[in-house]
Amino acid sequence: MIIVTTADVKGKRVVKVLGLAKGNTVRARHVGQDVVAFLKNLVGGEVGNYTKLLAESREQALDRMISDAQSQGANAVIMVRFQTSMIMAGTAELLVYGTAVVLADE
Repeated sequence: MIIVTTADVKGKRVVKVLGLAKGNTVRARHVGQDVVAFLKNLVGGEVGNYTKLLAESREQALDRMISDAQSQGANAVIMVRFQTSMIMAGTAELLVYGTAVVLADE
């Protein structure tokens, strides 16, 4: 599966546009991580637990988008974008979406 943020892939051409492919996940913070984040905020530096949480969320959303695209018969997703939104305090959604397509060699 080819995943790109561009509208085209060098050496390939779009032979069929299948539609929207999407994947999302909703995650909540852990109270213990908030305490660590607060302390890091005082002294500065990366909040490793949040970095890990976001990386895992991105991968899960990507996996779900790929699964959605494959179920449509796609071999690629072009124009991929990520979006986040806050659902409520301490809870956020990470959404990834793009256009599911069938690519062929030029």
